[in-house]
Amino acid sequence: MGGWGLDWCPAAYHPVPSLVLEPQCSTPLFNSAPFQIASSNNFICPHCDPLRLPFPYSAAIQFSTQKMHVQGKEWLELEEDAQKAYVMGLLDRLEVVSRERRLKVARAVLYLAQGTFGECDSEVDVLHWSRYNCFLLYQMGTFSTFLELLHMEIDNSQACSSALRKPAISIADSTELRVLLSVMYLMVENIRLERETDSCGWRTARETFRTELSFSMHNEEPFALLLFSMVTKFCSGLAPHFPIKKVLLLLWKVVMFTLGGFEHLQALKVQKRAELGLPPLAEDSIQVVKSMRAASPPSYTLDLGESQLAPPPSKLRGRRGSRRQLLTKQDSLDIYNERDLFKTEEPAAEEEEESAGDGERTLDGELDLLEQDPLVPPPPSQAPLSAERVTFPKGLPWAPKVRQKDIEHFLEMSRNKFIGFTLGQDTDTLVGLPRPIHESVKTLKQHKYISIADVQIKNEEELEKCPMSLGEEVVPETPCEILYQGMLYSLPQYMIALLKILLAAAPTSKAKTDSINILADVLPEEMPITVLQSMKLGIDVNRHKEIIVKSISALLLLLLKHFKLNHIYQTLYSPPNKHPFCFDLLIQFEYVSQHLVFANCIPLILKFFNQNILSYITAKNSISVLDYPCCTIQDLPELTTESLEAGDNNQFCWRNLFSCINLLRLLNKLTKWKHSRTMMLVVFKSAPILKRALKVKQAMLQLYVLKLLKIQTKYLGRQWRKSNMKTMSAIYQKVRHRMNDDWAYGNDIDARPWDFQAEECTLRANIEAFNSRRYDRPQDSEFSPVDNCLQSVLGQRLDLPEDFHYSYELWLEREVFSQPICWEELLQNH
Repeated sequence: MGGWGLDWCPAAYHPVPSLVLEPQCSTPLFNSAPFQIASSNNFICPHCDPLRLPFPYSAAIQFSTQKMHVQGKEWLELEEDAQKAYVMGLLDRLEVVSRERRLKVARAVLYLAQGTFGECDSEVDVLHWSRYNCFLLYQMGTFSTFLELLHMEIDNSQACSSALRKPAISIADSTELRVLLSVMYLMVENIRLERETDSCGWRTARETFRTELSFSMHNEEPFALLLFSMVTKFCSGLAPHFPIKKVLLLLWKVVMFTLGGFEHLQALKVQKRAELGLPPLAEDSIQVVKSMRAASPPSYTLDLGESQLAPPPSKLRGRRGSRRQLLTKQDSLDIYNERDLFKTEEPAAEEEEESAGDGERTLDGELDLLEQDPLVPPPPSQAPLSAERVTFPKGLPWAPKVRQKDIEHFLEMSRNKFIGFTLGQDTDTLVGLPRPIHESVKTLKQHKYISIADVQIKNEEELEKCPMSLGEEVVPETPCEILYQGMLYSLPQYMIALLKILLAAAPTSKAKTDSINILADVLPEEMPITVLQSMKLGIDVNRHKEIIVKSISALLLLLLKHFKLNHIYQTLYSPPNKHPFCFDLLIQFEYVSQHLVFANCIPLILKFFNQNILSYITAKNSISVLDYPCCTIQDLPELTTESLEAGDNNQFCWRNLFSCINLLRLLNKLTKWKHSRTMMLVVFKSAPILKRALKVKQAMLQLYVLKLLKIQTKYLGRQWRKSNMKTMSAIYQKVRHRMNDDWAYGNDIDARPWDFQAEECTLRANIEAFNSRRYDRPQDSEFSPVDNCLQSVLGQRLDLPEDFHYSYELWLEREVFSQPICWEELLQNH
């Protein structure tokens, strides 16, 4: 353990996360990507340490009661063998009937998992010993023991009935469950994080732990399914005392640990494209988003300077000409996009929002202060404006893509126009077409993008045509496949339960009598009686809801991405005398997506964003002195109203920004290439809601908002496009271009409203056929092989009951000898 000395630092404990937000400077500011997509597998936000999330502020006082000493000596002074012996003693003492004694021993284990903070002098030491103790606890079999205890608490009908009879459930009703889930969460979170300094034993233990969580052990379901069942039981009202925040956090981390993070997904995607013979990806989306800058007018010196010296409308034409002279070296399209002179984006609605009150003006003022742009405009008299100080983007961030369907559609229109007939899906024959059409087709093919899904769909069509000749389907037992099989028949209930909790945790939702109570594991036994206690509880409740939103949004996004990639490599068909090959439709992803849509996930996300998103992201619902592990190494200071109102030193809540980006990505995945769901965005009037989210100057969030606006632009009408030219310009600049995509004009042949319901029905039929073919597999299927050889049939060995030999003579007499056989009729019929 001497190696943990000088090499250990707080920065080492905050790994760079995957698709998570990470600041670039000591003072986090909203501008050019203060949050970055990192390269690690950790799907966490380093600014709200994941180890603090399970512990509410109402339970901070309990840390002081968990301190203990080991056999008269400190834990840090014991040798490793003595520590293992003590852990074995604790596990033995868990095998008792008394709940009080079990709880006391479980608290001792929790104290070890929390890093034996009573013997540490700094937060770094606490985190180090927490990680060391978690590996030690796992190696001694602690997780399996706690899993058995968790099963006992879930099946504890007495605790459930007692909670149902209470008018108000508090944190005291789930003490045992909270201790068990806290220990398991700390073990999963500490063990899953990989470090270069990890020993071989720890690396082996990590892989073993991942296998145990992924697969069914001892005829039990995977651990994630147990947690899913806890979520549904909580939402059904049968167990209202469950600490749902801890359950969701643990479920999210288990899924991330067993299936892998986004970097793992990207590597799998690259690998599968190589196996299918597809060209490599043109760019890494993670790196592209890293380099993007947020855009929010006015953001350049020229605009700011001219806003101070704005001429009257009658002189606007002349000033426009002078500005054009300053920028003669720049491309005209870039100039127009960067300096929009016509600020007419929804004038009526936007002006009402901007002048709604002092609160909005304050937020706008804060937004200007958070620019992080070094080009702050000086007074006009001190420094004249110069065109050299204006910065413009050098090019589009994304390489354009073209689908095979787009090329076929382009050639179909061209042949109808110049020849008068079409050639179906033939994209090679260009006879009779003019030279410009040849050049256009060449350009389209240069940017043609073949996705893995395109290959799967083509092979799925072959499977539907030739189900017999393709042979038997073999499904490898991967962690993602096992999870999908376990979730298959209860997946609608799982999705509805998660969305119910998300609705209850949304800041825009109003308290209803029939809604579920998600505050059972945060409300204290005695309600606050002073203003200070009420403020502290209010901050704790808001933080509790934010963590729930973060967990659910990340969990759903992670499941969708894994299910979308899962079947790419898992479905193998072995045709007779041929090499097995891989294909399938994106059914698992579509199955989860459709149930989310049926459960009203789209309007729920829009309702979440129908608030002041900037206020939500800048909310300060945290008390740093009460966060773990800070509260364990120092005496709790006396809190005051002023200190609670001031909050922490961060200008933004990275947790909430993380949740907003996840929800936007989830909404994009549900609506991409689905015109019926895109119309739902239009029907629910999502355009003004999404436009308000563009006030947040964060590149990734703006990117997914602009994507959602782009797919529905064709339905919003010409007047909307005319009055929102700044948004249209931002879409052109930041969202990937697809050639021949008339997203801004509404000429898409696929956007026929009468096909919307048929589209969902066809998708549902494909999903049911896939699940039936792959997971039901009835024995009497019409495609089952039939053995017509008499000797082979009579020679088959049948499994008979063990007691059959005692009564087989009676069976022969009753079923064979006593039954008359008409041989002539038998021969005539057969």
